Amino acid sequence: MANSFGTILKLTSFGESHGPAVGGTIEGLPAGLELRLDKVQAWLERRKPGQSSITTPRKESDRLEILSGLQSYSGGGSYTSHTNGGPLSFLVRNQDTRSKDYDFTQKIWRPSHADFTYEKKYGQPIASGGGRASARETIARVVAGAIGKQLLQNTCSQKIQSSAYVCAVGKTSLKEEHHQKLSDQTLPWFDQEKIEASLVRCPCPETSAAMVQAITQAKEGGDSLGGQILVRFRGLPAGLGEPVFDKVEALLAQAMLSLPAVKGFEIGSGFAGTKLTGSEHNDPIQSFKAGEATFSSNHAGGIQGGITSGNELYFFVAFKPTSTISKNQTTVDKDGQQTRLAAKGRHDPCVVPRAVAVCEAAAWHILADLYLRQQLQIHAR
Repeated sequence: MANSFGTILKLTSFGESHGPAVGGTIEGLPAGLELRLDKVQAWLERRKPGQSSITTPRKESDRLEILSGLQSYSGGGSYTSHTNGGPLSFLVRNQDTRSKDYDFTQKIWRPSHADFTYEKKYGQPIASGGGRASARETIARVVAGAIGKQLLQNTCSQKIQSSAYVCAVGKTSLKEEHHQKLSDQTLPWFDQEKIEASLVRCPCPETSAAMVQAITQAKEGGDSLGGQILVRFRGLPAGLGEPVFDKVEALLAQAMLSLPAVKGFEIGSGFAGTKLTGSEHNDPIQSFKAGEATFSSNHAGGIQGGITSGNELYFFVAFKPTSTISKNQTTVDKDGQQTRLAAKGRHDPCVVPRAVAVCEAAAWHILADLYLRQQLQIHAR
């Protein structure tokens, strides 16, 4: 199994949803880097289950434990610590596990889950709760991204900001309006406080209320909904990324499409850009001062030739409806007999509110890794 991601800042994750713990090891962190562990924990709080009436009722504290890699560490405090140059290993213990809820998966394959394909690949049934295919694995990605953010903000001379939020749930959407405003650079910047004020993490109060209502109705009907997340970065230096296989958008797409339930990725104008002409889609440079370019538009989403341009980077991530629903569905058992299944377990009726932190963190991890790669190339010149 491919359990690692990153070139210099490399994350290897481990653990299963209903095992003792999940966690990871991060390699490539420079010695002496200041880390605020309370800020890392705050990212986990945004991802953890049991946040509200529209998320899974599973109760997990998701407390971060550092096992190695810090110069002085004596427990889960909120103080600043420093990296020692070695691998930083961490774990988050699972507390509210109910493996018995998944006993039926030993005999029946759940529709649209990894049960069937997992068993075909490994020759044995999938672990309780989806094992490695569970979204609980994303805890490791959130920790890596939260640390990557601190690395990038502490070492890069430019002020880099991110904003991520839900722009669509089911048929309720901000996306089309956002596409145009992002392209012509008139969309306002939404801060974290405004986004977190919404149960669904949508900064528009009216749309947020409609999304919450749609998720609640789906949940009450034993069903689920999908949605889309918009991730935005401002202040990125120009020059990050590679022109061929490791284009910024290629690495972002790999990270996002490897998340559970993700079915689509668009950067910049995305599919909407196919409806434009070249003269409409191009982003002319308007001015160049102090080594930085200003563009008249941003259809490219901050990437040109696979490399950051300094313009705002933005992309959309599409999530399918949660596969586990309590409605009766037709499937087959492992004897090939048709059967009906109303799945049990504790699951989100819509994953996108909790996935906001995951998508945003994964992007920070990639950008921090690309920054370290760029610094090596600069020093090698």
